[in-house]
Amino acid sequence: QVQLVESGGGLVQAGGSLRLSCVLSGRTFSDFVMGWFRQAPGKEREIVTTISQRGSSTYYVDSVKGRFTISRDNAKNTVSLQMNSLKPEDTAVYYCNAVQHRGSSNSIFNSWGQGTQVTVSS
Repeated sequence: QVQLVESGGGLVQAGGSLRLSCVLSGRTFSDFVMGWFRQAPGKEREIVTTISQRGSSTYYVDSVKGRFTISRDNAKNTVSLQMNSLKPEDTAVYYCNAVQHRGSSNSIFNSWGQGTQVTVSS
C-alpha cells in the first residue's frame, strides 16, 4: 500500500524559510520521478518542482526559481523541499507525489498524503 507523508510546514513571515519533507512507503522510491505540488485556497493543485530518480535533473515552475530547492535521499525514501525567501503567494497546502516525467503535473499514485500547510504572512 502506497503511503505519502508530508511534514515541515508552518507559519512564517515573508522572507523566511521552511524545509518540507515527504516520505514514500510501499513502493521502491528510487524508481520514481518525484514532485512537489501545492494547492492554494480556491485554486487547483499545481506542480511546483520535480526531481529525477537519481537527483540529476530538476524542474521548477517560474514563480519559485531561485528560491526553492528540491532534493532527495533514496536511502531514506525521502524527498525534501527547501523554501527560501518565502512570499505570501506561496501560501498553500504542499503535497508530494510521483510524477510521469520531469515537469509533469500528472501524478502516479492515486492516494495522496494529508499535505503540509505553509502560511506566509506579509
